[in-house]
Amino acid sequence: MTSTAVTSRELPHPARDEIRLEGVLHALSDPLRLQIVRELAADGGELSCSRFDLPVTKSTTTHHFRVLRECGVIRQAYRGTAKMNGLREGDLDDLFPGLLDSLLAAAARQAARIAADG
Repeated sequence: MTSTAVTSRELPHPARDEIRLEGVLHALSDPLRLQIVRELAADGGELSCSRFDLPVTKSTTTHHFRVLRECGVIRQAYRGTAKMNGLREGDLDDLFPGLLDSLLAAAARQAARIAADG
């Protein structure tokens, strides 16, 4: 029997076949959400929400993670009291081959260009 405390902490995620390109592109169109995805990709594992140093309020940070989760870009799960985040790289690569790698490479080039100009 599953306790209600466990089930109430489970977060809804779209099934792989429910992930849509326009949703993924929308999620990644925001610079802060793209930063989150870049950090997750660089780490290659799961990171807690508190690991991200975003220049916005906690409620806005929560919103950005929710958009990424609801569009199928990340998977979130509670581990104790921490909400852990992992990139759904396998699902995204199977559905949209090369998209994530291309977007991450383009974001890295843009970040380098901005750093060089600044």
